[in-house]
Amino acid sequence: MAGMRTPLHRVLGLGSARTGTEDYWRQRLTALANIPLTIGFIIIVIKVANDGYGDVKDVLSSPLVAIVLALMVVSLTVHMRIGMQVVIEDYVHGTVSRQVAMIANTFFTVAVGAVSIFAILKLAFGG
Repeated sequence: MAGMRTPLHRVLGLGSARTGTEDYWRQRLTALANIPLTIGFIIIVIKVANDGYGDVKDVLSSPLVAIVLALMVVSLTVHMRIGMQVVIEDYVHGTVSRQVAMIANTFFTVAVGAVSIFAILKLAFGG
């Protein structure tokens, strides 16, 4: 198959990035993981919906609840980053614009994940 590439493509290194399938399966895996994690999140929200601040803090400081919330944050942010990457690849034209959008996408999802995990850990360890 490599013989079918033009000399220009061989020089520029253009062709398959070889990450499309990996991203596809990672997004499907996170989507599957999001189902039980979202159900768990909904159960937690329903449980604390009418409770006071102290009661909510007690529930959210539980190790099991903290783990479920942390796993949900990680799964959702990975899923969100891959989904936005696909949108950027499809609809943002221009090399510089696309690279800036990809960098911003990664920084945004890391920031959201870091702040969320920090808040969960702060609640879990009684901060």
